[in-house]
Amino acid sequence: MISEALPKNLDDNFYINEEAAFFRTTQQALADSGYNINSFDDLNSMGIYLTTAIKCSKKDYLVSATTIKNCSLVLEKEIEPFHNVKSIMCMGDFAIKSINYIYKRKHGVKVIASGSTYKIRNQEYIYNNIRFYPSYTQTGDSYNLEKSKRYMIAEDIKSAFEYAEVIL
Repeated sequence: MISEALPKNLDDNFYINEEAAFFRTTQQALADSGYNINSFDDLNSMGIYLTTAIKCSKKDYLVSATTIKNCSLVLEKEIEPFHNVKSIMCMGDFAIKSINYIYKRKHGVKVIASGSTYKIRNQEYIYNNIRFYPSYTQTGDSYNLEKSKRYMIAEDIKSAFEYAEVIL
C-alpha cells in the first residue's frame, strides 16, 4: 500500500510507533473495509507493507513531476525485494504516478491509466499478474474530511485484499 508523501512530522510516519497518525488512519481505513489490525505484527502476518511514494515531506499541496520521478527511483529499490506481490494499492495521485514511472522504466508500460481517480478506480489494471488499485490517500489530515472518499478507500482496500487473498 503506497501512500503519497511522508508526514510533516516524521514521528507520524507508518512504522515509527502504533500511535503515529499515518498508522492510525491506515488502521481506520482497514477497519472500514472489515480488516481490524492492532499492530505492525498484524500487518506483517497479513502480508501488508506500507510506504510512501514521495520520500520527503510535502512543502506545498503540489509536487513537481521531477520530484515524483526522482522519488520513484527510491521507491523502486524499496519494493524490489518483495516477491509474490498480488496487488499494489496506489493511494493518491503521487503514488499512481510513481508506480507508472517505475513500470515505464522497467517494462516500457504505463500500468494505470491517466485520469481522475474517481473515473479510473473501478477499472482493472493487471500487469505481470499484479493488480494495481488506484485510490485516494488514507493518510494525512484530509482522510477524515471527505466521507465519500473514505467509503471509496474502504471499497478499494476490500477489493485489493480479496484479490490478494489477504486473510484476517
